[in-house]
Amino acid sequence: MAFFDNPVIPGFSPDPSICRAGDDYYVATSSFEYVPGVPLWHSRDLVHWRLIGHALGRPSQLELHETVPASCGVYAPTLRYHDGRFWMITTVVGETGTVLVTADDPAGPWSDPVPVGVPGIDPDLAWDEEGNCWCVFSDGGIRGVRIDPVTGGLLGEQVALWSGSGLQYPEGPHLYRIGDWWYLLLSEGGTERGHAMSVARARSLTGPYEPHPDNPVLSHRSTDHPVQNTGHGDLVEAGDGTWWMVLLGTRPRGDTPKFHGMGRETFLVPVRWEDGWPLPGPLELRSPAPELPPHPWPAESGLDDFDSPTPAPCWVTLRRQDPDAVRLGERPGHLVLHARADSLDRPGALFVGRRQRDPDCVARTRVEAAGPDTGGIVVRLDEAHHYRVEVTGEGAVRAVARIGPLTGTVAERALPPGPVTLRIDVTTAVDLPPTVTVRGADPDADALAAGLRIGAPDTLRLGYETADGSFEVLAELDGRYLTTEVAGGFTGRVIGMYATYGAPAFDWFELRPA
Repeated sequence: MAFFDNPVIPGFSPDPSICRAGDDYYVATSSFEYVPGVPLWHSRDLVHWRLIGHALGRPSQLELHETVPASCGVYAPTLRYHDGRFWMITTVVGETGTVLVTADDPAGPWSDPVPVGVPGIDPDLAWDEEGNCWCVFSDGGIRGVRIDPVTGGLLGEQVALWSGSGLQYPEGPHLYRIGDWWYLLLSEGGTERGHAMSVARARSLTGPYEPHPDNPVLSHRSTDHPVQNTGHGDLVEAGDGTWWMVLLGTRPRGDTPKFHGMGRETFLVPVRWEDGWPLPGPLELRSPAPELPPHPWPAESGLDDFDSPTPAPCWVTLRRQDPDAVRLGERPGHLVLHARADSLDRPGALFVGRRQRDPDCVARTRVEAAGPDTGGIVVRLDEAHHYRVEVTGEGAVRAVARIGPLTGTVAERALPPGPVTLRIDVTTAVDLPPTVTVRGADPDADALAAGLRIGAPDTLRLGYETADGSFEVLAELDGRYLTTEVAGGFTGRVIGMYATYGAPAFDWFELRPA
């Protein structure tokens, strides 16, 4: 028997929605303040996925104002294949509200967004037996309304459908016509440790809905399961007639209350049918694979040498695409970043990054700064939570930590001017290192700090590489301050390059498993 490893889309990839077109499967995930928006993933076996583009990939489709806070922006999308066309609907929180785009090919191009006049979040699309398009959404409860999918106009009054078993935040609804029943799947309990999935069914789309007697049908709350926060799932029937669900979950690490830094990830679970009900699970880190022809994609390199004239799909930036500031080709084989703001601590900063996909990983980049140019490599959760290593043209290299309201240089060293390879290692915290270790600091103080703290999920080592390739560590920092449990919000770590003054040039960037 073949097996697969969960998560199937690791790293910050929450709120997955799935559809099938023939032998091909596609998943859309949330992107929040990062652009391009709504990553799109393609698979032929439900196990191996590759990023093929974004549904909101053009600046004309999505541009967030600098005042849009972290963890706002593009919330949970729904992706559907209907009548030979792909449809994606989502809510842009803090900006345009609910919008709908379509495409003949999910790799694009996608249409310009059409506003849909529904409130709330987490919109879903379903078509009834008469061909009417319904938008189902969360707005204090789960509601539905007929819409014109071409214009986005509403074609009737909202209908209250079903709002779960009474837990907080009924959200993430998906509506399906399967056999003689309409099934309404939703999440409740909040997207934290209490997250759960429940299901109800009705003979008519508008109800009344009968809940499953044993709701929630999937939850890992109050268990020691290594995957937590499970919910926000979407069903798909495979080509062999089996049923599956993609859903989000987290992999917390460290001591109580445990912490997850990579955000909510996409997992795959089988679905069985009992007495006319879809029952998902079990969810395991290693599970029997679907009985579909395996189709692994060629392995993607973690190294980008910036020889391509356009960025690879894995690269994202904050709130708006800015080709005047992010320049490929200005200097052959380099990415040149022209700073827009003098700090990463507030919106408007120039950052280009990739999602952390491996719990233990190494990030490296070769950067050259001249004169007052300042830039480097950063592990970012939001404006108030990030660790970075940067260089200046004057020859200084420093490790900087931003934790909540506090920003500080935790180590600094002088280097000869010229290209420098900066590096950050993320490593599982096994032996409870001190909260902050700076090379050359007081060992007694470090020992005291180690004795006063609870185990972190990981340790981040910040530094640079010497001429012989050895790693000169400037500081070791506690990873829990770059987690949702500390910082709040809905995103995960993104690792990449930034500029806060001038125009530093990056020769290459590498992000690989440790």
